[in-house]
Amino acid sequence: MHDDRTLVESRLKRVLEERIRPAVYPESVPLEVGIWTAPGEPVPVAEGLAAPRTPIAVGDSWGAPWGTSWITVTGTVPEAWAGRTVEALIDLGFDANMPGFQCEGLVYRPDGSPVKGLNPQNQWVRIASPAAGGEQVLLHVEAASNPVILDYHPFLPTELGDKETAGDRPQYRLARMDLAVFDETVWQLVMDLEVLGELMAELPVEGARRWEVLRAVERALDAVDLQDVNATAARARSHLAGVLAAPAVPSAHRISAIGHAHIDSAWLWPLRETVRKVARTTANMTALLEDEPDFLYTMSQAQQFAWIKEHRPEVYARVRKAVAEGRFVPAGGMWVESDTNMPSSEAMARQFVHGKRFFLDEFGVENHEAWLPDTFGFAGGLPQIIRNAGSRWLLTQKISWSQVNRFPHHTFLWEGIDGTRIFTHFPPVDTYNCSMKGSEIAHAARNFKDKGVARHSLAPTGWGDGGGGTTREMVAKAARMRDLEGSATVRWEKPAEFFAKAEAEYPNPPVWVGELYLELHRATLTSQAKTKQGNRRSENLLREAELWCATAALRTGAGYPYEQLDRIWKTVLLHQFHDILPGSSIAWVHREAEATYAALAGELEELIGAAQRALAGQASGGRELVFNAAPHARSAVPAGGASAAAVYGPDGTDRPAGTDCTAVERPEGGFTLRNGLVEVVVDADGLVASVVEVASGRETVAPGSRANLLQLHPDFPNMWDAWDVDQFYRNTVTDLTGVDSLTASCTAGRASVRIARSFGSSTVVQTLTLRAGEQRLDIDTEVDWHETEKFLKAAFPLDLHTERYAAETQFGHLHRPTHTNTSWDAAKFEACNHRFVHLEEPGWGVALVTASTYGHDVTRTVRDEDGGTTTTVRFSLLRAPRFPDPETDQGLHRFRHALVPGATIGDAVREGYRIGLPERRVTGSAERVAPLVAVDEDAIVVSAVKLADDRSGDLIVRVYEAGGGRARGRLTTSFPLADAVPCDLLERPWDGTRGEVAVEDGSVRLALRPFELVTLRLRAAE
Repeated sequence: MHDDRTLVESRLKRVLEERIRPAVYPESVPLEVGIWTAPGEPVPVAEGLAAPRTPIAVGDSWGAPWGTSWITVTGTVPEAWAGRTVEALIDLGFDANMPGFQCEGLVYRPDGSPVKGLNPQNQWVRIASPAAGGEQVLLHVEAASNPVILDYHPFLPTELGDKETAGDRPQYRLARMDLAVFDETVWQLVMDLEVLGELMAELPVEGARRWEVLRAVERALDAVDLQDVNATAARARSHLAGVLAAPAVPSAHRISAIGHAHIDSAWLWPLRETVRKVARTTANMTALLEDEPDFLYTMSQAQQFAWIKEHRPEVYARVRKAVAEGRFVPAGGMWVESDTNMPSSEAMARQFVHGKRFFLDEFGVENHEAWLPDTFGFAGGLPQIIRNAGSRWLLTQKISWSQVNRFPHHTFLWEGIDGTRIFTHFPPVDTYNCSMKGSEIAHAARNFKDKGVARHSLAPTGWGDGGGGTTREMVAKAARMRDLEGSATVRWEKPAEFFAKAEAEYPNPPVWVGELYLELHRATLTSQAKTKQGNRRSENLLREAELWCATAALRTGAGYPYEQLDRIWKTVLLHQFHDILPGSSIAWVHREAEATYAALAGELEELIGAAQRALAGQASGGRELVFNAAPHARSAVPAGGASAAAVYGPDGTDRPAGTDCTAVERPEGGFTLRNGLVEVVVDADGLVASVVEVASGRETVAPGSRANLLQLHPDFPNMWDAWDVDQFYRNTVTDLTGVDSLTASCTAGRASVRIARSFGSSTVVQTLTLRAGEQRLDIDTEVDWHETEKFLKAAFPLDLHTERYAAETQFGHLHRPTHTNTSWDAAKFEACNHRFVHLEEPGWGVALVTASTYGHDVTRTVRDEDGGTTTTVRFSLLRAPRFPDPETDQGLHRFRHALVPGATIGDAVREGYRIGLPERRVTGSAERVAPLVAVDEDAIVVSAVKLADDRSGDLIVRVYEAGGGRARGRLTTSFPLADAVPCDLLERPWDGTRGEVAVEDGSVRLALRPFELVTLRLRAAE
C-alpha cells in the first residue's frame, strides 16, 4: 500500500479546524451587553450587581489594568431551539494561548449566586438542556482586566506590574457574546478525532496500530458531509468506535490523573487578585464535578481555602459539599506551596501545622502528602519536617526544569540530613498543567525512568493560575484513554490512592541523599532584599513573642495572644509562597509585602514589650534587665531568660579589666583593631587584610587577598530575570576598592572602622566592629543601590583547605563541595544558607554569619606563591533585574554579617542565632527572669517555646541536635514538671521519636541522633 499517511493527517487537521470544530455551535444569536466599571478596587458582589450598566458592543475596548468591570448579558432563547442544549458564549477578548495570564471572569446569576469562571479555554456557560423556547437569559460577569505581564516576547520590563504605574489604557476588546446551540454529538466527534489524531502521532510508523487508527480516521472523514457536519457526525463517530474500544496492552504505563489548577498565591498579580482567581477556579471545578461523575479534583494551600471561605462563602459551601463527597480533595497539608530553601526551621514546621490543622478542622481530612509541584528546590531538612507533621509522601515537578543534569529517578526515597526518608514522586509528564494531550501522555510513558520495577505515575491535569482548572475536554479525553491500545491508561485517582499504589508496587526504590537542588532560579535567593529581610525579621520576632508571652503567661498570669499569633504566623507563612519570598513577583506584591512586614513587626514588638514589662515588674524599681531570646547564654544572661547581674553595657561599662578595644592608625594607611581575642587589619582601601585569632595565632585571610571585598558583576541572564543568574556572570567582575572616606572610632567596649565608597550611581557605607569579649568581627553594610542589571557580592577569601563546607538549613546544616569535580557539583554555583556557613580544616574553622541574606557561593583556588588553598565565600547582597519588577531593589538597604575566626560548628550555630536575636533591655524591679526551660548541652538547641495551641496551658518545647552528631543532655524547667510527652508538629502524642526522651527527677533526659528534631509537650505539676 502506498504511504499516504501525511495526506490523511493533514486532511484531519484542516477538516477538524475549519469544518468540524466550528459545527459544535451550529446556530447562534447575539446577546445584549451592558457594562459598569468599578472606580477603584473590586467591590462586593451586591454592589456590582446593582450598579447601572452602559451599553457596550462586541469590538469595543474595556478594562484598564487591574480594573474590575461588571458585564451583564441578556437574551432570549429562540422558539426554534426548544428541546436543544443552549449555551452562552462569552469571550472577553481572550487569547487562547494564555489561560491564567490575562483577563478572567466569574459568572453570577441575578440572585448573586456564582455559576462558573470564564477563561480563555473555558468560555461557555450552560443555559439549559433541554432549553425552552422564549426562555429569558440574564447573567452577570465580574470581569478582571488583569494585564498581560509575561507576553509573547517575555521578560521585557513593564510598568504594568503595579496599579500605581500601570496607567488606564484599556487592555481588551469584547469578542464573541452569543447565545448558541451546543451540538454534543459534534463535540464528541471532535474529542474522538483529537484523541486518535494525537495518539497516532505518537505511535511508531512501522507499527500496525498507527495504520489501523489512520484508516479509521480516514473512513470517519469520508463519512462527514462538510456542508452538513451536524447531520453526519454520528455516522462519522461510528467509524471510530472500533479503534477507540481496543484495550491497552497489559504492560501499558498507568497514569493516575487528578484534576488540578496550580494557582500561584501571588506572582504576576497581587494577593487580592489571587483571592478571585481561586474563587473562579473552584466555582468552575465544583460545577465540573457535578457534570462528570468520574472526575476528581485536588487543591492544595490551606490559605486558598481560607480565602474563599472568607470572601466567597457561596463558592466555599460548594467546595465543602464536594470535599464531604470525596470528590474535591484537599492536598499537601501546607498553608501555602512555600519556598522550602529560605524559610526558617520553625516557619517550615508551621507551614504544615497551620495547613494540616485547617484541613482537619474544616473537613476532617488529614493529608499524608506534601504537594509542591512548582517550588524551586528542596532543602535537606524537609524530609524530617514532613515526617514530623504526620505525612510520608512528597510530590514535585520542578526538578525536571534543571538546566544541566537530568534527575535519575521519578519515584524514589528522599533521605534528609537526619536520615529520614520520604517516598517521593516526580511526575514524568513533566508538567503540573497537563491537558491530556496525546503527546503529554506518551511523553510520560516514555520518560518514566523506573520502568521494569514500577508502572504508575501521576498527572496533575488542568490549567493553572486562574486559567480555569480542568476542562470538560480534558475529562472527555481521559475517558477515551482509560483503556486504549497504544496509550498509557488513565484513571482519575486521588493523590493518596496514587501514592499507596506506587509505594506498594515499588518496595525498594532508589535513595537520593541530601538536598534536591534545582539547577535553575538560583537568583531567587537574592532578589527583592527587603522582602527577604522582612521574612527573617518576622521569624525572629515570632520566636521572641512566643517565648516571652509564654513566660509571662506562666509567671504572671498574663493572657497569651493565641488569635493574634495565629493570624501573624499565617500572614508570614503566606509571604513565604514560592513567588513572594523568592522575589519573583510584580512590584505591587513586594510593595505590599514591605508594608505588611512593617505592620507585623509593630504588632510583635508590642507583644514582646508588654510581656517583658510584665516579667520585669514595676519600672519604678530602676533596675535594667537584659533579656536573651537566643538558645545559648551570653553576657551572663541565660538562654530564654533575663538578668540584671553584672551585665556588660553597650558602651562597655561594667566590663572586666583587660577587655578594652583599641583602634590604632597604621603608618601605611588604615587601622588595626584589637580586643584581646581578635586582631583585625583594615588597609588603606578599607579592606580587611588580616584577621588573626589571638589564642592560636592563626590567620584567617588568605595570603595576598583581602576580605570583605565588594564585587560587582553584570547580571543579564538568558531568561527569567528575577529568577536566574547564569554562570557566565562570573566572567566579568569589578572590585570596589575606591574609598571616599575611612575613619575609626573607639570606646571602652568597641572599636570600629567606617568605610564609605561610591560606584556607578550607588553608595555604600560599611562599619567594621570588634566588641569587647567577643571573638567576632561585625560587618554592618548600608547600600544606597541604584544600579541596573548588576549583582553585588561581598567576598571573604579564607586561608583554608577543605573539600566541603557547611550551610545551615532547617533543623541542622548540610555539606556542599567546594570543588567542581562533577557536573552536579559545578551546577551548585549559587546556593542557600540560613544564618551561617562554616568551613574548617581539622582543628580550626571559620564561620560567616548573616542576619538576612541567603544566597552565596564558595570557590577554591591554589596559590602559586606558596601552594596553599584559598577558599572564598561570597555572600550575595543585591541584584537589579528589570522583570517582573523594573525597579527591583532600588533604594536603601542595610545588612549585617559577621566573621568568626577559630569557630567550631557549635560556634557557628550560636553566633548565627545571636546576630538575629539581639539582647533587649527593660527597666523593672525584678533581679532576674529564670528561663522556662534550660538545656545543659549546647548541641541541643531550643527552636521554639510556646503555649500549646489547644489552650490547655501545656508548654510546647521544640529542640533539635544542631552539630550533626549524637548529643545527650537534660532539659530542666523552672516549674514543677509532671510529664513530658513527645509530640508531632501538630502537638499530638507521637511515637516517631528515634532518640531517647525520658522524664526522671523532675527533668527530661534527652539522647538525640544527628540533627534529630523533637517536640515535647510539658505539663506542670499541680
